[in-house]
Amino acid sequence: MLPPLRLGIAGLGTVGVGVVKIIRQKANLLADRTGRPIVITAISARTRDKDRGVPLTDYAWEDDPVALAKRDDIDVFVELMGGSDGPAKAATEAALANGKDVVTANKALLALHGQALAEAAESADQVIRFEAAVAGGIPVVKALTEGLAGNDITRVMGVMNGTCNYILTRMQSAGLAYDEVFEEANQLGYLEADPNLDVGGIDAGHKLALLSAIAFGTKVDFKGVELEGIQRITIDDINQAADMGYRIKLLGVAQMTGRGLEQRMSPCLVPDSSPLGQLEGGTNMVVLEGDQVGQIVLRGAGAGEGPTASAVMSDIIDIARGIRVPTFGKPAKGLEQATSAKASASAPYYLRFQLLDKPGALAKIAASLGQAGISIDRMRQYSHEADAAPVLIVTHKTTRDALETALAAFAETNVLAAEPVAIRIEAV
Repeated sequence: MLPPLRLGIAGLGTVGVGVVKIIRQKANLLADRTGRPIVITAISARTRDKDRGVPLTDYAWEDDPVALAKRDDIDVFVELMGGSDGPAKAATEAALANGKDVVTANKALLALHGQALAEAAESADQVIRFEAAVAGGIPVVKALTEGLAGNDITRVMGVMNGTCNYILTRMQSAGLAYDEVFEEANQLGYLEADPNLDVGGIDAGHKLALLSAIAFGTKVDFKGVELEGIQRITIDDINQAADMGYRIKLLGVAQMTGRGLEQRMSPCLVPDSSPLGQLEGGTNMVVLEGDQVGQIVLRGAGAGEGPTASAVMSDIIDIARGIRVPTFGKPAKGLEQATSAKASASAPYYLRFQLLDKPGALAKIAASLGQAGISIDRMRQYSHEADAAPVLIVTHKTTRDALETALAAFAETNVLAAEPVAIRIEAV
């Protein structure tokens, strides 16, 4: 049997403790599957004396994660601290510079500094693995870098933030307003310390940027992700979309087009009968489309101790087996700088208006759409609310430019009681 693979784990929160548990409880299984023992040599966390529910006295302790990363008695630095800069970045850089492989669950770190870190790993002949950074327990990084490596990927799409999916599905199932479910999610501990990372689409945008880099062979470009959160979604939108056969999801979509790389994370309508439409609660789903394989749907737990620790362990096991894969699936210096492009592909849109009770109000809206070259597929008008009437329109396929022209024209009609809502309808 080969000598042990020695780990240094920085960060002993939910995921870090989950990794310790797996290594302690499944030592024989891991050795059988890799041909070598996997052991923890040293650990680091902000608080030393906290009871974490698992024995830690067997391991050396480092107060400073950078010192942990430099230790001679570790082979793999496991970074589970989080944060795009600060100790996580410094310790990861130190690990690579000192000949350590890195396993991380830190999507923000890689979304913002992934290219530089990948080049540093490549120069040092080390690897960075990050399965746990995207969609929790779903092996989507491995699917792209290995299982689908013989495909040209045409589109990556998915629900990648379980908290947002919980909020949207809970609003629909319980008939509750956004603010009520937001507070419920907060009380349950589902939200990040900065809730905007979740509901603003930033967390999911980080994940989409990482998958885009692998799928299309480009440098990570989080700044190129168009972000729109779920804060403007109302219970009326959810109910009225359902009335027309759709459900609202915070959906990430990435595809390479003639204009460049489109990356968007925004609320979209999907058919309620589709796999994405049927996705409930905190579950994640990623849809991958390749020129040879067609469409692959991956569904599973997107967070939590067990699923995320399982993903961390999958990377550790690969390293123990001697599997060496470039960070983003191909040599870092061969990754291209993609041109960022706004969504240009035509799609139908859901439009919601609050029309003032004025003669000809609806005709003015229809005329604005017609002048922008947008035709109406379906329309519904609901009973009056005070002096305004809710009106829903589903358009035929149209371009983003045409939609923006129409939205600008609506503002000049003087028949709207509130700003209209426009949500793209995604074909899945």
